[in-house]
Amino acid sequence: MNGFRQALAVIVTGMLVLLAAGCGKADHHRQVVKVGILHSQSGPMAASEKPVIDATVLALEQVNQQRLIPGVRVEWVIADGRSDPATFAREAERLITEEDVVAIFGCWTSASRKAVKTVVEQYDSLLFYPVQYEGIESSPNVVYLGAAPNQQIIPAVHWAMETLGSKFFLVGSDTLFPHAANTIIKDQLKAFGAEVAGEVYLPMSTQALREGELDAIVEQIKDTRPSVILNTLNGSLNTLLFRKLREAGITSKDIPSLSFSIGENELREAGVRDMVGDYAAWNYFQSIESPTNRAFIEALRAQYGETASASDPMEAAYDGVMLWAKSLADARQAEIKTYSNFYDTDAVLQFLGSQSLQAPEGMVFVDAQNQHLYKTVRIGRIQADGNFEIVWQSDVPIRPEPYPVFRSKEEWEAVITNLNRQWGGAWDAPR
Repeated sequence: MNGFRQALAVIVTGMLVLLAAGCGKADHHRQVVKVGILHSQSGPMAASEKPVIDATVLALEQVNQQRLIPGVRVEWVIADGRSDPATFAREAERLITEEDVVAIFGCWTSASRKAVKTVVEQYDSLLFYPVQYEGIESSPNVVYLGAAPNQQIIPAVHWAMETLGSKFFLVGSDTLFPHAANTIIKDQLKAFGAEVAGEVYLPMSTQALREGELDAIVEQIKDTRPSVILNTLNGSLNTLLFRKLREAGITSKDIPSLSFSIGENELREAGVRDMVGDYAAWNYFQSIESPTNRAFIEALRAQYGETASASDPMEAAYDGVMLWAKSLADARQAEIKTYSNFYDTDAVLQFLGSQSLQAPEGMVFVDAQNQHLYKTVRIGRIQADGNFEIVWQSDVPIRPEPYPVFRSKEEWEAVITNLNRQWGGAWDAPR
């Protein structure tokens, strides 16, 4: 009897080994498709962009583990944009021409997006861009995963006028997004008879600050006594601004701020204490109560530790990978003959426009006309634990409108062109 059991054990073990070897062989023979992840791992934007890399990798690993693209294994190459648009452009070209990636997931600032947009258009590749932005753009080679102006800026300012007051002070980074966003905001405030108390811009890097520059801005805020500070600062300068405001005795109860680029990870970096009670506008907060969001956060923390936080750009990046994977799966299943490969840009775009996703932020849909997503708008109040209490949200996902209604498409494009010309062909103001 013992001999029989030993023989049976040997047979079962051998079968398991063969089965494992067969699975490994099958996995090895899955077709490889390579993508690039292009974000800042150094410089003033690193704190915001590194977590977006994490969320992108999490999504790509799930695509492989769950075999969401049948017969395909996705590999990825991570590149550092170094918080510099020129570096983003060089790395995007290297990823396409040397690493043979079929799509790039990346960028945060509008300046970096503009730089990479030129490259992906030149090589007919794809950029999946995960951050809210100023709009005034629609490229066939860019999939816009974050909010258009009518999905963040415009409804948030309208909410602030109804809830907090009608006198606004605008503070932003001296780059494309804040300048364009504030142009949109000023058009909106003028249409509703609201007041602009002040408008100032600061450099991306704290090292480029002039002596006393931040103190002078805080004094200006104290003197003008706005109802609300509308904050479009990017990166680490948020830490200094809010610290200076509190040192000057300006609290969230006195003059609340409404920010457009501060999420859960920026709060951790800047220090929650100085921002409690202030507001931010996004489409996603990690405090959303839903089974899909809970699963997303659990997966994120299982991979990166229990203290990992989820933010809007991270969630949008995750959604972008899933929408891309669904498009590839549909293209592969259709066995289309029009294109040389199912992962070619035109093949992906043929199926992208029909995609929807039950995402952590809720249901999102791809608008086939402009490659933006239908998204729900949310306003959150900063809590002491580093989360946002959702105080308002739209009833349904909002259709994206890249060109705000206040001006024509041509007029908006002239605004962007003039900024670029003033800055010597760059997308950041020179200092």
